[in-house]
Amino acid sequence: DTQKMEKQKAEMRTRADAALQKLFKQVEGSKQLYSKAAGYAVISVTKAGFFVSGSGGSGIAVDKATKQTTYMKMGAAGAGLSFGAEKFDMIFLFQTKDRLKEFTSGGWDSAAAAKATAGKDSAGAASDFFDDQIIYTLSDKGLMASADVSGTKYWADEDLNKK
Repeated sequence: DTQKMEKQKAEMRTRADAALQKLFKQVEGSKQLYSKAAGYAVISVTKAGFFVSGSGGSGIAVDKATKQTTYMKMGAAGAGLSFGAEKFDMIFLFQTKDRLKEFTSGGWDSAAAAKATAGKDSAGAASDFFDDQIIYTLSDKGLMASADVSGTKYWADEDLNKK
């Protein structure tokens, strides 16, 4: 049902834009990093989804130069995602096109990414890319302390990416 899918895609883009604006407002230095990034991804996660359906979240990855948008899905392999929030957005900034491409092709290394997570405790991590990326986790209450992202997988949503 194309109409339903178009609506879903539009909602994902709207939510991603809102999450970015919230990030720029709340997290010092994030806008500067965004301006240096080759691309970004925003994945919206609903906690209940982890336990019920096994699927965790969905969102978009965008190449800033070409504006190419890849619709993404996220799932957790383990019970590693323990968050206090019911709903939150994960915002990934990718310094290089290669890092973005790696993410959209499903070759994402969650262990390395954990080091790139900017949390309240690690003020240092929030000011620069680590290994060509930085990850922010935003809930309604603002930036969450570094989330445990080990065991999470990201892959392109085949249905939504059909041309």
